[in-house]
Amino acid sequence: MRAKDLSVLLFVLVIIVMLIIPLPDFILSILILANISISLVVILVAMNTSEPLEFSILPSLLLLLTLFRLGLNVSTTRSILGTASAGNVVETFGTFVIGGNALVGFVVFVILIIIQFLVITKGSERVSEVGARFTLDAMPGKQMSIDADLNAGLINEQQAKERRQKIEREADFYGAMDGASKFVKGDAIAGIIIVMINIIFGLIIGMLQLGMGFDEAITTYIQLTVGDGLVSQIPALLISTATGIIVTRAASEGNLSSDVTGQLLQYPKLLYLAGGAIFLFGFTPIDPILTTTIAAILIGGGIMLERPVKEEFVDQTAEEEEQASEQIKSQENVVDLISMDPIEFEFGYALIPLVDQNQGGDLMDRIVMIRRQLAIEFGIVIPVVRIRDNIQLTPNAYQLKIKGNEVAKGELMLDHFLAMTGGLDSDDLDGIETTEPAFGLPAKWITEDDKDDAELNGYTVVDPPSVVSTHITEIIKKHAHLLLGRQETKQLIDHLKESYPILVDEVTPDPLTIGDIQKVLAKLLREQVSVRNLPVIFETLADFGKMTNDPELLGEYARQALSSQITKQYTNGNPTLRVITVAGQVEQTIADHVQQTEHGNYLALDPDNQQKIIHSVKERVEQVSLQEEVPIILCSPTIRMYLKQLLDRFFPHVVVLSYNELEPNLDVQSAGVVNT
Repeated sequence: MRAKDLSVLLFVLVIIVMLIIPLPDFILSILILANISISLVVILVAMNTSEPLEFSILPSLLLLLTLFRLGLNVSTTRSILGTASAGNVVETFGTFVIGGNALVGFVVFVILIIIQFLVITKGSERVSEVGARFTLDAMPGKQMSIDADLNAGLINEQQAKERRQKIEREADFYGAMDGASKFVKGDAIAGIIIVMINIIFGLIIGMLQLGMGFDEAITTYIQLTVGDGLVSQIPALLISTATGIIVTRAASEGNLSSDVTGQLLQYPKLLYLAGGAIFLFGFTPIDPILTTTIAAILIGGGIMLERPVKEEFVDQTAEEEEQASEQIKSQENVVDLISMDPIEFEFGYALIPLVDQNQGGDLMDRIVMIRRQLAIEFGIVIPVVRIRDNIQLTPNAYQLKIKGNEVAKGELMLDHFLAMTGGLDSDDLDGIETTEPAFGLPAKWITEDDKDDAELNGYTVVDPPSVVSTHITEIIKKHAHLLLGRQETKQLIDHLKESYPILVDEVTPDPLTIGDIQKVLAKLLREQVSVRNLPVIFETLADFGKMTNDPELLGEYARQALSSQITKQYTNGNPTLRVITVAGQVEQTIADHVQQTEHGNYLALDPDNQQKIIHSVKERVEQVSLQEEVPIILCSPTIRMYLKQLLDRFFPHVVVLSYNELEPNLDVQSAGVVNT
C-alpha cells in the first residue's frame, strides 16, 4: 500500500483513539495545530480551483475533518473537566482572547460562534442545497446540448462521452455537498453545546471536587473553554468558508484570486470615482489626512491599472491582425475551404424554430434518433448531419445534400399540420394542396382547428417536425450506399475483427481488398438490404471470394446467404408473399443477351425486346399498386441482377428477388406474369 493511502487510514485511526483514550496535553497540542494546518490547506486549495470538480473529494473530506474536530473536542473536554488543563495551545488562545477580562473574552467568543453558525455555515448549507437542485434540474438541458453539438459535428463521440460523464460527476458532487454541509452545520451546533458543558460542569467540578473559589473557577474554565472553542471554531470557520467558495464558483477560466483581481479591477476608471468619494469625506469631521491618503491610493491604483490595459489592447489588436493575415495566407485555411460534409441539411430562416431548442425545436434530437435507428436497421454508422441555415433558400424551404449534391428538397408550414389523404377525396377538407415529400402522396396543409376533423375523416395528420424527419430518414435510406466509403468499411471490418478475427483474416486483404468489400456492401445497401449481419456476409465472401472478385456476383451470393433476412423484410411475418413472376421465354431472352467481359458481365438487350419487357412490367406493377401492395418481381438467380439493372432506369422502386432469396417454406402467390 502506498504511503499516501496509509496516511489517510492512520488519520482515521487517530480519530478513533481520540474518542476512546485520554491523550497527554502535548499530543493534544500537536493535533490541534495539525487541525488548523489542514484547514488552512483546504481553504487555499478551494481558492485556487477553477471549477468545483477539481476538488471533488471535498464532501468526503468535510466528513473526516468534522469527525476529527469532534474527536478533538471530546479529548479537550475530558482534559478540561478532569485536570483543568488542555495543553499549551488551548491556554495560549484563551489567555490571548480574554486579555485579563473573562466576561469580555467570553462575549468575543460568542460573537465568533454566531458568525460561524448564522452566516458562514447557514449560507454554505443553503447554497449547497440550491446548487444541488439546480444542477439536477439542468441535467436534461445539458444532455440535449451535448447531443445537439454531437449531431452538428462540433464534437466527436469521445468528447460527448467525456462531457456526459462530467455532467454526471457535477450532479453527484453537488448532491454530496448538500449532504456534507449538514455535517458542518451539526459541527457548529455541537461546538456551542460543548462550550456550555465545559463552563457549567467546569464550575461544578472546580468548586466541589478541586476546591476552587467561584472567581478562580470561572476564570480558569472560561479561559480554557474559550481557548478550546477557538482552536475548534477557527478551523471550522475556514472549512465552512472553503465550502462556500467551492459551491459558489461560477463558470470561469482561472482560480478565485485571479478572478477577483481580474474582474474587480477590470474598470480602472471606477477607482477614480471611489477615490473622489473618499476624498470628499475629508470635509467632514473624519480625519482629512487619513481620507486623503486612501483617496490617493485609489486614484494612483487606477492610473497604474489603466496604462497596462491600453498597451495590452494595442498589442492584442496587432496580434489578432497578424494572426488573421497569416490565416488567410496559410495553406491550411485553403484546405479547409475544400472540405465537404457527407450530409448537410439547410433551411430557410422561417424554419429556424425547428432547430432552436429555446423555441421548442427538437429536430436535432430527432436526427440523433434517426442515426441510431438507421444504424440498427442497416448496420452502418450514418455520418453526422451538418445543420445550417441558408439565406439563399426561400423562408419555408429546406434541402438535403449528400456529399455536396442536392438529393431532396421541400417546404414546410410550421403553423400548420400535414394531412395525407391516403387516396380519399381531398376536396372535403379545407387546406393548401401539396405533396408529402417522403413518399409523394397527395396531402394538404391544414390549421390546428381542422386537425381533429381531419383525423375523424380518416386522414393521417402529422406535424412539420415529423414530416421533415421522415423525409430525411427515407432519403438517407435511399442513398445509404453513397455514405459507405472505404474508410467507413474499414471501421466496420475492424469492429467485426474484434469478435471474428479468423473470419476477417480469411477474407481481407487476400483475396478481397477493402475496396472490393465496400462495393459488395454498397450493392446490398443500394437495394435496401441491411449489412448488419456482417458475419454471414463475410462467410459468403470467404467461400466465393477465391473464385471471383466481381462485386456484382459476390453481392448476389451474399443476398442468397441472407435469405432469412430478406424474406422477413418483405413478408413482415406473413406466411404468404404475392409476387409478379417472369415468364420462361423472358428469362431465356435476358440470359441469351448477357455479355461476358474481363471487366465483368452486363446485359446487352436489343431495344425491341427491352421495350416489350418494360411495357409488360409496367402493366403488372400498375395492377399491384392499385391493390396497395409493394410490387415484387420474382425470377431465377441467374438473371436477377440483370433484370434489376434493366428496371432501375424505369421502376427504381420495384423490388426484384430470386427464388434463392426466399425461405423454402414461404407460400408464394403470383399476382401476374411478365411476358413478351
